Order: sequence, then structure tokens, then C-alpha cells
Amino acid sequence: MTTAIDRDLAGTVESAAGGDEIAFARIVAAYHGEMTRVCVVVARDRTIAEEAVQAAWLIAWRKLGKVRDPARVRPWLVSIAVNEVKQSLRKQRRRSQFEIGMEATGMLGGDDPGTASGSLDLRRALQGLDPDDRALLAMRYVAGFNSTELSTAIGLTPSGTRNRLERLLKRLRQELTDG
Repeated sequence: MTTAIDRDLAGTVESAAGGDEIAFARIVAAYHGEMTRVCVVVARDRTIAEEAVQAAWLIAWRKLGKVRDPARVRPWLVSIAVNEVKQSLRKQRRRSQFEIGMEATGMLGGDDPGTASGSLDLRRALQGLDPDDRALLAMRYVAGFNSTELSTAIGLTPSGTRNRLERLLKRLRQELTDG
């Protein structure tokens, strides 16, 4: 039995796919912030992330009619945005050499150098990951995707997704303890 929320989402997706701009605006309002947060983590740059999300909405508007299960709209939208941000990063890398900058201001830990150094270690470890790995971590820990939503977004089985995430976290922990 479907709930009223599921029926409402299905109706909204169906209306938007049929060209209803108000229904599409509801979808944008519901998912835009989450898509942007995930893309900021992947891109490490708010401007690139926002541009990727805007491009993702254009794609979503064109392809919304192909969504078979409205319950999977959230991971579908986030995966479109992640793909767009990764594509932007590839283009940027081709145009110029990418330089990682560390901002000293706004670091976690305030005035405690011990906490700040841990934050720096984590930032360095995250910056060393490729965009696919940062995307996986962002979808899990920023967007809060469960393994089923993650598997939909990245195209693996739920168990394969959990294994990949587990290996990634193990690698990060090892890097943080070795560093």
C-alpha cells in the first residue's frame, strides 16, 4: 500500500514530466539544496557546484518523463548533478592545472591547534580522493542516502555499494592514522 506522500510525489513527478512548471518547481524546491551540498563536496568549489546543479536541472526537465519509479527521483537527481560536477572538473583539468588551496580561516576547531590539525588532516585526505569517491561520501554523509539510494545513484548493487563505501572509509582511516 502506498502512502499519501508517495502518491503526492508520484503525482508531482507525473505532472512535471507532462510539462507542469509549478510541479517541477516543487521538485526543485525539495531537492536543490541537497544537490548543491553534495556537489560542493565533490567539486570543492561552490561556483562549480552551483553551475553543475543548474545544468542538472536542465537535464532533469528534459528526462523527467523517463523516470519509472518516483521514489527514486532523489537519487536520480543527485546522480545527475554529481555527473555534471565531475564533467565540469574534467573540463577544468583539461584547461588548466588544478591547484588545491587550503583555507586557514573557518577551520573546525577554533583556537585549539590540536583540533585544527585533525581538521587539516581530514581535509587533505578528502582532497586526495578522486571525485567519484568524494561523491560517494557526500551522497552518504551529506545527503544521508541509504545503501539502496546510493546503489541507484552509482549503479551498483546495495551490497556492492556498501563494500565500496567500507573500503573507502578503511582507506581514509588508514591515511589519517598514518599521516
